[in-house]
Amino acid sequence: MRLRALIAISILAISAPVMAQTSGPGIDRPVSFKDLAERLSPAVVNISTSQNIEANVEIPEFPKGSPLERFNDFFGNGDGRVASSLGSGFVIDAEGHIATNNHVIEGADIIEVTFPNGDSYVAELLGRDPQTDVALLKIDTGKDIPFVNWADSDTAEVGEWVMAIGNPFGYSGTVTAGIVSARNRNIDHGRYDDFIQSDVAINKGNSGGPLFDMNGDVVGMNTAILSPTGGSVGISFTTPSNIVKSVVEQLSEYGETRRGYLGVNVQTVTKDNAKSYKLSEPYGAILTNITKDGPADKAGLKRGDLITSYNGKRLEKASDLSLLVANTEIGASVDVKYIRRRKEKTATLSVERLVEKSTKSSKAKGEAQQSAALGISVEDITDSVRRKYRIRGDAKGVRVMGIDRGSNASGKLRIGDVIEQVELEDVEDVEDFTKKAEAAKEEGGPVMLLINRGGAYLFYSIADGS
Repeated sequence: MRLRALIAISILAISAPVMAQTSGPGIDRPVSFKDLAERLSPAVVNISTSQNIEANVEIPEFPKGSPLERFNDFFGNGDGRVASSLGSGFVIDAEGHIATNNHVIEGADIIEVTFPNGDSYVAELLGRDPQTDVALLKIDTGKDIPFVNWADSDTAEVGEWVMAIGNPFGYSGTVTAGIVSARNRNIDHGRYDDFIQSDVAINKGNSGGPLFDMNGDVVGMNTAILSPTGGSVGISFTTPSNIVKSVVEQLSEYGETRRGYLGVNVQTVTKDNAKSYKLSEPYGAILTNITKDGPADKAGLKRGDLITSYNGKRLEKASDLSLLVANTEIGASVDVKYIRRRKEKTATLSVERLVEKSTKSSKAKGEAQQSAALGISVEDITDSVRRKYRIRGDAKGVRVMGIDRGSNASGKLRIGDVIEQVELEDVEDVEDFTKKAEAAKEEGGPVMLLINRGGAYLFYSIADGS
């Protein structure tokens, strides 16, 4: 078997499904997920990305006048090709912040977000955290949008119903449901593994989307599956919402994570180890290494000490320490209980900041400014944009980046179309398009646009919906 990273699912939460009682006393089961799915779906988004991959070989540009000149556009001037991925995400507030998996957007040059109603926007990457596989995006819609609320993932219990909405294999709006199968799973995905396992059907295209409890709140972000086939076999793993929320808040404020640091390496306590420390059962974390001049070293902790509790919380397993320390405020003083030579002791230490590789510079956004004229978002066709999207050399104007579903352009224009003219006048750039579109609107009646769609020219008359 092998672990497969997903590709993004999205969902929302607002109301609980209808419940009915089974024959057993005090046992509830959902009769239908209809109401819950209906109210959550509007905040589930599809995430598509594009990445320019440099070519391994240099392709020469044919000179003007050469019989082979026409192939320059086809080969994209030899600068590479576009790689795309598809996933999901979910809106977490009215300001347009969207959470998803880091592996969904990693390396992307352009990130596009599409809502179920067809509205599309180019998203800005505010920050990402490879350690927990979480990323935070931001879109500007200029209007109210639906969003979800967080659940306390610590209260999720084995056997409880959960539901997901996402885009498996590109089938958007897919609803699946099941139960929590297990808690606190370590799948060797990263340093902070603490996954919720469920039997909800999750497949490629579901990554980055949330898992919801029956109150319609996000209990976690779907991240990985265990499968011998690459498809769902009923074992999926979700990053708990308490972890995702903490990371998202840091990315929103700082553009990066700021985790606590003790300067220790730990190992799990086995039954045999427990006896050596006079414990009736195995729990806690044994210190295997202490970083010199780190917080633990300064507090007098030594190799071989067994930490039983951190800041008043008992450590059931070694990985609990990493999670608790990571979420501790930098500079905070905490009490640590530990066992040394079979005697319980207490140390007070000051948590420092973990130095991590910065991801702040890894931001993807549109190559140019956007225009909202006529409900159409556009960008300048720079050399980079032309290469990324394989825009023909003879195409001049602006490239369509997004289309407001409620506008008259919806169903006519497509993302990727090049607008060459407004009212039979050539368009030079975004500023020129906006100016001419606004002027044409003042004249009254629909605005006529000349569209270049992969070399095919089409005229569309777009009415102003404002």
